[in-house]
Amino acid sequence: MRNNPFVFGFTAALGVLTAWLLVQAIAGAGSVLILIVVSLFLAVGLNPAVEALQRRNLTRTLAITVVFLGVIALFAVFGLAVVPPLTVQSAEFVENVPAYVEQLQNHPLVRDLDQRFQLLDRLQQYVTSGDFGNQLFGGVLGFGTVLLGAVFNSVTVLVLTLYLLGSLTSIKEMGYRLVPRSRRTRARLLGDEIIQQVGGYVAGNLIVSLIAGVTTFVFLSVMQVPYALALSLVVALTDLIPLVGAFIGAGAASLVGFFVSPTVGIVCIVFFTVYQQIENYLIAPRVMKSSVDVPPLATIVSALLGGALLGVVGALLGIPIAAALLLIVREVFLPRQERL
Repeated sequence: MRNNPFVFGFTAALGVLTAWLLVQAIAGAGSVLILIVVSLFLAVGLNPAVEALQRRNLTRTLAITVVFLGVIALFAVFGLAVVPPLTVQSAEFVENVPAYVEQLQNHPLVRDLDQRFQLLDRLQQYVTSGDFGNQLFGGVLGFGTVLLGAVFNSVTVLVLTLYLLGSLTSIKEMGYRLVPRSRRTRARLLGDEIIQQVGGYVAGNLIVSLIAGVTTFVFLSVMQVPYALALSLVVALTDLIPLVGAFIGAGAASLVGFFVSPTVGIVCIVFFTVYQQIENYLIAPRVMKSSVDVPPLATIVSALLGGALLGVVGALLGIPIAAALLLIVREVFLPRQERL
């Protein structure tokens, strides 16, 4: 009976169908899984602050409460400081786009290209058609849906982060108990080191991003570039993305600088080029010296693979995951190979 070709084919088909349904279920829950991973990432990142308060004789519950209230207060102050001017500046930007297109017509190179391909005429018709703002934001309903989804995801991440932060100790202990008793001490040391490195990476990355945003705001304000607050926010957020994030934020700010004048645009490019070198060789190494230690090649590969798999979230998680894998290889695999 077991050797019956029909039974074998039916069993194989049933296995393939089960695997396919499992893959579809995971794909359908992909957005939820990403929220859980981001929440766990933030919980691990906030854990060093909680432990620092615990060392000051606070209970873990009270320390978590203080840290989480600080995070909520930071979000509230950030929203009150950024959202109103960001809304006004975004609306002004949409209104001024036709004027920016007219300014481009005065540039010799752009005028030559326009004579060949009539690009500016089409762009001018598009931005003056009255539907540019709606198409840019996907319409009022689409923009409202995106905003509502962003608020819901943010609240979900905050709630999950709170629960994971409160349960982090028990989660670690449960994970360590899955390891055989003879190896549990070693696993505990490695696990605590990985969590410490990930927490240091999150805190360090946020500090570097904050420095980039504040520096950009001061520079753009001095250069009288419009939308300085919105652009500095873009630079700070994109600076969190490894490899390409800094170029995206710098490109957006420099483009607006060119709308002011070619001189201001060139100064913006020079500023961001110099600042990026200072960040790469002075700011980031000093901030990150006590967190992750990943070779440059591993940084690039992990960021590219993470970005290909999970987008921006994957790029952010790729470096600490690579640091954890390298730590395991260095502390477990290589010594075992030396003993063989």
